[in-house]
Amino acid sequence: MLNAMTTYDVDVVVLGLGPGGEYAAQKLAEAGLDVVGIDRDLVGGECPFYGCIPSKMMIRAADALGEARRVDHLAGTAKVGADWGKVALRIDKQATNHWQDDSHVERLEVAGVRIVRGTGRLDGTATVRVGEDTYRAARGVVLGVGTSPATLPIDGLDATPYWTNREIVKVAELPRSLVVIGGGAIGCELAQAFSRFGSEVTVLEVADRLLAAEEPESSELLTKVFRDEGIRVETGLEVQRVDHDGAFRIATDRGEVVADQLLVAAGRSPNLRGIGLDTVGLDPDARVLETDERMRAGARLWAVGDITGKGQFTHVSMYQGAIAVRDLLSQDGFTADYRAVSRVTFTDPEVGSVGMTEQQAREAGIDVRVGHADLAESSRGWIHDAGNDGLLKLVADAERGVLVGATSAGPSGGEVLGMLALAVHAQVPLEQLASMHYAYPTFHRAVDVAVTSLL
Repeated sequence: MLNAMTTYDVDVVVLGLGPGGEYAAQKLAEAGLDVVGIDRDLVGGECPFYGCIPSKMMIRAADALGEARRVDHLAGTAKVGADWGKVALRIDKQATNHWQDDSHVERLEVAGVRIVRGTGRLDGTATVRVGEDTYRAARGVVLGVGTSPATLPIDGLDATPYWTNREIVKVAELPRSLVVIGGGAIGCELAQAFSRFGSEVTVLEVADRLLAAEEPESSELLTKVFRDEGIRVETGLEVQRVDHDGAFRIATDRGEVVADQLLVAAGRSPNLRGIGLDTVGLDPDARVLETDERMRAGARLWAVGDITGKGQFTHVSMYQGAIAVRDLLSQDGFTADYRAVSRVTFTDPEVGSVGMTEQQAREAGIDVRVGHADLAESSRGWIHDAGNDGLLKLVADAERGVLVGATSAGPSGGEVLGMLALAVHAQVPLEQLASMHYAYPTFHRAVDVAVTSLL
């Protein structure tokens, strides 16, 4: 039985149980270490409860509706209608063993990891404080406190009941109209999903294009698709004020937009303030934590996930978690390499990217050569017909003869990206890619066309 207001000696403390922290905690416990995981929210973080999983379930349903509406064009026979209902998040439940003391902090054990539900704060090297309790880690602390939806400095916004990605995945009734502030991945995914469910959707983006971090060709493609589907897209504008009087009134430098609901999907902020970075010699106002190739951020301190600034993706967090685990266990293995970070925006068409954009490559001083293929002009694109919008863009280092970046936008764009991510990561020579067999008729066969255009 544990007592309140006590110091506990353990092997490792994991502060923040998002994907990377949860992975690290479980693997370290499986290795026989005494591990305590600390989080004030849900174990697993944003992805399984508010982000990746529930949003992709909604998108799957919306895509089915979108594809069904193409049936008339393809076959000329079907009439399809559907209603949008509640999205149920299915969670596989593990058996848990609760361990209690007389403190106010909730404690339980999952998969060998002792979990403390509370707000943790660094309190010196390899030490974390939760309430009145202190945990001292013999090996160290893994920090993975993640991010929260960004708060925008728009007049009046804070006084309104706007949605973030957390609220929108809980809705049970479809709004007649929806404004989305933010044309990044989350904003675009949910805008298209709700449009297909039946809402009248407007996307407002301050940058000059949707998906501003991606290739301009991807932005142009998605903007065209959105407008063809009836989604209003406004880019390069200023949002001046938001009011709510039963409806949302969004004042911009181009006039007022009115809607039943407002989704703010304009980035995320790291949860680094107030967690005691100053007690371990780090900047308490840091927006990201610098780490080495073994994910070390300081003495007996490892950092993983969004707070490292290497991409706010579940797969990056788990990749970093695996590296931190090996370092804590003094095991050999690969170290952190971010040349081929892949990412997918799950719109229809999907927009998958890996490595550098053309602009990033040029700014890095690379002798750039660019290859293209129009997916609609491929054999599979012709067969696919309705909904075949897509493109491939390859960014090559002409001097070395390898890819440094690629974009795969189209049906199954994220899946086609897999072979391109391998090519960038493994630095496969362009001549080797050109000599491959590409199955016919597939979408990935268009990669051959794009590669050939580089040679």
